[in-house]
Amino acid sequence: MRIKICGITQPQQGKAIADLGATALGFICVTTSPRYVTIKQIQAVVEKLPSKVDSIGVFANTRPEKIKQAVVDGGLTGVQLHGDESPEFCQQLRDLLPGVEIIKALRIRTATDFDKTAIYNLFVDTLLLDAYHPQQLGGTGKTLDWQLLQNFQPSRPWFLAGGLTPYNILEALSQVKPTGIDLSSGVERAPGDKDLQKVAQLFEKLGNR
Repeated sequence: MRIKICGITQPQQGKAIADLGATALGFICVTTSPRYVTIKQIQAVVEKLPSKVDSIGVFANTRPEKIKQAVVDGGLTGVQLHGDESPEFCQQLRDLLPGVEIIKALRIRTATDFDKTAIYNLFVDTLLLDAYHPQQLGGTGKTLDWQLLQNFQPSRPWFLAGGLTPYNILEALSQVKPTGIDLSSGVERAPGDKDLQKVAQLFEKLGNR
């Protein structure tokens, strides 16, 4: 199972989290986010990472050319789209960035929101399901209704996100069978400041499954 820790801002924390077992780190490229990082900050983290750890840039309603520049300059291996990007936009980005993973985040409020996943399956490599929040795009600490996801089996790999912590991760995974999990606020002291003790607890829980 892939384990992505999102909202990385500090090189030493990024390296430590990778060493603990994360398979992917996420970098917020949305300027309005409290976890926003510049390309230089991303570079400082990525250069310390082993090549097996994916580095994912998180964008929302950003022009394709700007995303491509960030991927090239930041050494990113993937792009997570967390805004209102259309399937056509995803295809355009895939054409611009061959070989780069395209992840589409969908905020789930009701069962009908799952209809969107079938549409995006054709245009992205990976899906990410997050909790709905009317103002914030992610990192809200709100959990999804896991019961809604018990029979969710898309044709693409997918991350479960939304309010996951070391304390509820086993309960979540007892109900839902994602191919990856994504945590941010659940392993933080403050936005962008990861709590390495909580990250270690997460991997300890997962190791004892």
